[in-house]
Amino acid sequence: MGRNFKVSYREDMALFQNLWVKVWLGILIVLMMVSPFFLSRYQLSILNEMGIATIGAIGLNLLVGYTGQISLGHGAFLAIGAYTSALLTGKLGVPFFVSLPLSGLMAAGLGMIIGIPSLRLKGLYLALGTLAFSFVVEYVLFHWDLTQGDLGMRVKKIGLGDFVIKTEGQYFYLIMTFAALATICAKNLIRTKIGRNFIAIRDRDIAAEAMGISLAKYKVMAFAVSSFYAGAAGCLMAHYNKWIVPGSFDISLSIAYIAMIIMGGLGTIMGSILGAILITGIPYGIVYLVDLFKDSYPALSGLIVDLKLGIFGLIIVVTLLFEPQGLFGIYKRAKVYWKTWPYKF
Repeated sequence: MGRNFKVSYREDMALFQNLWVKVWLGILIVLMMVSPFFLSRYQLSILNEMGIATIGAIGLNLLVGYTGQISLGHGAFLAIGAYTSALLTGKLGVPFFVSLPLSGLMAAGLGMIIGIPSLRLKGLYLALGTLAFSFVVEYVLFHWDLTQGDLGMRVKKIGLGDFVIKTEGQYFYLIMTFAALATICAKNLIRTKIGRNFIAIRDRDIAAEAMGISLAKYKVMAFAVSSFYAGAAGCLMAHYNKWIVPGSFDISLSIAYIAMIIMGGLGTIMGSILGAILITGIPYGIVYLVDLFKDSYPALSGLIVDLKLGIFGLIIVVTLLFEPQGLFGIYKRAKVYWKTWPYKF
């Protein structure tokens, strides 16, 4: 039996593929709504970080996974969004709900400028170009007086009128709302002409251009959309942490986001979510295991940084070797097995 269970274009283009998807989505929404009443503050903080990472990972996957443009400067666009919102809310008194889209637009504008070289550069050369951009941004943030260099900047709390978000539960509802909106917008974008053109450019750009697709237009657009997502994620990150320093947005952050989309699954929205959850959760899992065995093996506490890097790299290598499609590939095989059981395929 084949793996394509769609029998019409309408089914293939549907946002919610079937009744089961709607049921599971409803269950997920209910669980998300009641989670703050049952989870601890620490557990909610982990989920909040995962929600922010999901927004940034979706943006990077739209660029790398769907359009085939490699970028190592994603952390720089998060920094642009974070510092833009910090300056707007702190220096000019702009409300958060105005600074959020402005932060995304600032990152998108710079992303369009960086996207112009993508018309001439490909592969490793494009990756090095975006890496150079991230170094430039980091240098500016360290030496610009407004950003206060390595001393860092205080970021105002999120508020609407007299109401100020203070608790982890309140942040949870806000971040998950934006994560859900980002997911829905990305899913819809891929279903449109723009998304199909992104995929055509990724698969064979010369053939796409021969069919009348403007490579210049859609490559720059992909950088803009990806950067907007990164800027919005950076804005949320800044206001959630309430303090930002340039060192938080170095090359390691960009690599972490690359790992998210590779381990989750390139070219899939669900893969972005799964990868963000996994990569964000790995450090907390390592800390939990170290605390669990610290009495029996006290030396583990001093090796926690090395363990984090080693396990992180090992998971990436194993994923690339045995499951190139990432966690989404595992999910897809499990779904096909469930649909075809007990028959072979």
